[in-house]
Amino acid sequence: MKKFKSAALALALAASLIGCSANSSVPEASKAPEASSAESEEAQPRAAETSETDIPVRIGSLKGPTSIGLVHMMEENSETGSYEFTIVPAADELLASMVSEKLDIALIPANVASVLYQKTEGQISVIDINTLGVLSIISGDSSISSWADLAGKTVYLTGKGTTPDYVLQYLLKERAALDGFSPEDITLEYKSEAAEIAAVLKENPESIGLLPQPFATVAMSQNEALRTVFDLTAEWDKLQTEGGSRLVTGVTVVRNDFLEEHPEAVEEFLMQHEASAKLALEEPDATAALIVKTGIIEKDPVAKKALPSCSIVFIKGNEMKDALSGYLEVLFEQDPKSVGGALPNDDFYYGAE
Repeated sequence: MKKFKSAALALALAASLIGCSANSSVPEASKAPEASSAESEEAQPRAAETSETDIPVRIGSLKGPTSIGLVHMMEENSETGSYEFTIVPAADELLASMVSEKLDIALIPANVASVLYQKTEGQISVIDINTLGVLSIISGDSSISSWADLAGKTVYLTGKGTTPDYVLQYLLKERAALDGFSPEDITLEYKSEAAEIAAVLKENPESIGLLPQPFATVAMSQNEALRTVFDLTAEWDKLQTEGGSRLVTGVTVVRNDFLEEHPEAVEEFLMQHEASAKLALEEPDATAALIVKTGIIEKDPVAKKALPSCSIVFIKGNEMKDALSGYLEVLFEQDPKSVGGALPNDDFYYGAE
């Protein structure tokens, strides 16, 4: 197995992916959480181990919806110490740590996983989908009841050429063919971050904004006139009648070197992750408290209200492959660079036939 390149490559990769990771991922909350003892120490490359029990598996995730399915696992780990968790605000930090072997497993945006696969010449695998779509179009404009009603209006969204942009452009194109309007009739105005869009909507609820969770929930809590006009996950599913493609936000990836050396540790992580994601949905009060405790969202009422819209899932195997490969194909058709210039091979999808 070809080893990952040096730390120099890690830095180069991080730089090359800044526009495609931190910007092309669904935006996460901007304020970083207080670091735990595991997070405050810089991760170091792993020395060789001889036993599965020697491993505290090093896991990195983003501060936002992609980490919510882990919070019960994190809480249990505070007693067992089986894992080292690091939560960061931007995906490029995780990418550099994966390439330099300072992390074993990372939860990252779906398209960024494909980019990382291409950049490392196939040296990572996706092991599960942790989050489906978290994007919604929010507005207080009561005249909007269909996609055609967006004609002649302005939609605010984050960064041109990022994942929210690709998803919206795809939906506009497909809905235009069905509903008889032209995408060119809709003005897209790009902002640098989701907080700017939330500020616009707070000031003028008749405006229209494309926001991820938890920003959508926060915006609607600040102005009662705002409502969800379109849930983009539901709109995506309406168009994908065959093949199983889903609107995927976050996936979990593993370094193939680690997977080959410690397959039992990876399988154990998958079992723990599945159980944690299930608890996140079944115990909303406890989950909201843990979301606040880990610094993902600052206030308990907002965390509890946003949780049902964060699309927390655990999907693996063939279902994972169908959902993710179809999503990546849509992005590839719009801009090959969004997935690293090419679609991943079958070996990208761990556990799929």
